[in-house]
Amino acid sequence: MPQSIASRPAVGLSRPRRLLRAVAVLSCVPYLGLKAAWIAGSHIGIPEGSGLLDDRVGMAVINSLSVLLDSAVIVLALVLTRPWGLRVPAWLLALPVWVATGLLAPIMAGFPAQLVVRAFGGGSAESPGQEAFLEEWVFTVVYTGFILQGLALGALFMLYARDRWGHLWRGRVWELPVGVAGPAHRALAVAAGVLALLPLVLHVLWACGGTAGLSEGRAADRGADVHVLEAVFVVFLLAAVAGGFLLAFRRGRALPVAVPLGLAWVGSGAVACWGGWLSLASLGGAEDIADRPTPLMSLAYAGQMLVGFLVAAIGVYFFAERSARAARRAA
Repeated sequence: MPQSIASRPAVGLSRPRRLLRAVAVLSCVPYLGLKAAWIAGSHIGIPEGSGLLDDRVGMAVINSLSVLLDSAVIVLALVLTRPWGLRVPAWLLALPVWVATGLLAPIMAGFPAQLVVRAFGGGSAESPGQEAFLEEWVFTVVYTGFILQGLALGALFMLYARDRWGHLWRGRVWELPVGVAGPAHRALAVAAGVLALLPLVLHVLWACGGTAGLSEGRAADRGADVHVLEAVFVVFLLAAVAGGFLLAFRRGRALPVAVPLGLAWVGSGAVACWGGWLSLASLGGAEDIADRPTPLMSLAYAGQMLVGFLVAAIGVYFFAERSARAARRAA
């Protein structure tokens, strides 16, 4: 019989959880420090001639939003390691963790892959006389912090979720009942698959070195590390669609339920949050028209964002169904 929230053991402050919490909090410091300095007007890490200096108001707005997002990591680390964290409403916790997963997962996968590519001679394409966007050390410091945040926060959330919701993802896919929302699940999965086609084709094209649909400025700044990032988006799009289909159509019947749930959770978060972030960044309006996103780029970002939300909705339906069944059995 599933335990109620009140009767489950509280999240203990064991040594591993304390260590993970400390790593999560401390790894935010470099990023928050840089962003605070830039908001205050400092140019640390920003070379002269960088495009970041063209729109100071837009930069301040984006940096302020970035500070809020990264500060949420500290709040989440506390929620996931304190006894009162088990009393936080599920949606109020799941939403920011899903967003954090979506924003951090592509960085955790992409940055190490880019380092490998650079080690073998690949890198960013730079035109003669082109000014650097940021100093190279900024990327190393910031992305290393992001990776540490993702690892620590992910581990803390897995421990927390096991304590609170572990009974909801037990078993195999073949054991899942279709439920009254089965047709809705399948409709959402099919819609996600159709909407994923355009961004998937474009990201594959851009990962292979194609420039169709890109603005002139983006097309001119295409190096091996950018191709790696496009390939990472392809992987997460496929993961989102695959997770949605496995859950909606009960495919991969011998798989543990945690596998399609994990694909849907990480994949949907990555494509939705990065699609939203890239769409928001494009609204800043680069002064040089060659750097502005083309309509096709905007469609790709919006399409992958919708795919993420549709797959996330399948996951929400799944947990709602299993929670309702568990509650009926406990009654």
